[in-house]
Amino acid sequence: MLSYEELTGPERELWDAFPEGRRVDLRTGVPEEDRVTDGEGWGPERTVRATVIVALLLGANAAQRPGAVGSLSLAGARISGHVDLAGARIEHPLWLEGCWFEQEVNLYGAETRTVAIMSSRVPRLEAGASRIGGRLDLHGTQVEAGPPSSPFHRASTALSLVNAHVAGGIMLNKARLIAPGGWAMAAGGLIVEGGLFCRRGFVADGEIRLLGAQLPGGLFFQGARLERPGPQGVTLALDNAVAQTVDCSGGFVSHGTIRLRGAQITDNLTFEGAVLNGPPADGAGTGPALMAMLVQAADFDFALARRPTGAVDLRGAQVSYLHESAHSWPEVVELDGFVYGSIKSAEADGERREAVSGPAAVNRRVEWIRRSPGYSPQPYEQLAAWYRKVGHDDDARRVLLAKQRHRRSTLSPAARLWGHLLDATVGYGYRPWLAGVWLLALVLLGTTAFDTATPTAVKQDEGAPFQPLVYTLDLLVPIGGLGQRTAWYWTDGTLQWLAYALIAVGWILTTAVIAGVTRTLQKN
Repeated sequence: MLSYEELTGPERELWDAFPEGRRVDLRTGVPEEDRVTDGEGWGPERTVRATVIVALLLGANAAQRPGAVGSLSLAGARISGHVDLAGARIEHPLWLEGCWFEQEVNLYGAETRTVAIMSSRVPRLEAGASRIGGRLDLHGTQVEAGPPSSPFHRASTALSLVNAHVAGGIMLNKARLIAPGGWAMAAGGLIVEGGLFCRRGFVADGEIRLLGAQLPGGLFFQGARLERPGPQGVTLALDNAVAQTVDCSGGFVSHGTIRLRGAQITDNLTFEGAVLNGPPADGAGTGPALMAMLVQAADFDFALARRPTGAVDLRGAQVSYLHESAHSWPEVVELDGFVYGSIKSAEADGERREAVSGPAAVNRRVEWIRRSPGYSPQPYEQLAAWYRKVGHDDDARRVLLAKQRHRRSTLSPAARLWGHLLDATVGYGYRPWLAGVWLLALVLLGTTAFDTATPTAVKQDEGAPFQPLVYTLDLLVPIGGLGQRTAWYWTDGTLQWLAYALIAVGWILTTAVIAGVTRTLQKN
């Protein structure tokens, strides 16, 4: 137990101020002398031992002053030694500002009220399994990683909040978490009821791991920078997390993979105005910029500031509203199983409107789908369903025709040949008017050719006179007959071969029409 007599001047001042909750400010007021980065050089007049802080928080000077609430409030100090409060039950708030810590702060398993360590420098902060009844405020603080703290930590960690529960919010605005190649924040299973705020200059050098976190108050990264990825090239991992909103807008920058696999976001997931750069991959190119497989969100805003440098994976994701822009999609976009209720595009004037219908708009959407490796029918069916939902049936048919053309490239040579024939004649059933165009062209060809000569009657002086138009129609229509084809024959070899060709084309055209119409009717 510490005695009052062995305390230094700054420590006695802090000891006396604690019962009344008064702040002890050891700063000189000269900016050059109060820089936290130079805190290692502060002398005894600004040094407080960690053991004194621990003793006060554990009740060493518990005598309360009437009308006052005890708290530890200290500014501008050099904290020497290890602040070890693991497993402690702390009844008083902790307020530290502009302090330089010699060793890590350990709150593992602690039960405490508000903890505020602002504009300070901390080698490492361990708060795993802690219960914080107020908020955790690290505004403007730089937390640096040490070596792995246990066999369960595979990488160095700056801020550990694994399985912690914070009743208020976590404030990391303007903070910097430094763990090059490691975990800037390890917070699997974290519960934050009041929201996690990493805004206004927040920088993370390393991976932020929020696997399975519960964030009913939301996660906010407006203007944040995730500078270097962790061991797997990931800057932010939200796998299976549950959040009210995830806001990565307002100049947000990531130089690694954002991974949201299986995350459930009840409101908005936004990357409006963000920059997503995939991590360097082995060999040429970069790794994925966004992995959002199986994500569920009400509103997904992906109107980025510029095109991502890595792939975007949306397989199995479900969103109600998709917002996009001309800068949203990289060269590779995985869309198999991606379901959306509506698409809205950010136009040049900045307004959000539903996608414009027509061939040009459909071609742009189809080009978007074709960025997905391989062939999958679901993205085409999803887009066609959306077009039908908004009343653009012609656009839906264009999408389904594009699907058949893409599918054709995966078939055998014989099937591809038949596909080309269906495409040219009836557009796979989605353009039945093409059959009429072919029929008209063949009728004109046959009528013109057969009008240049007179055929020989099968039976002289019997039957109707020769009519080139009716004869051509009789050749092209394989079902029934108009009496011309069986009543006349040609001695001219060229015209006879033309007649045979028209019969064959008639059968092919009829078969294609039946196949195309059957396909369309079955689909409908």
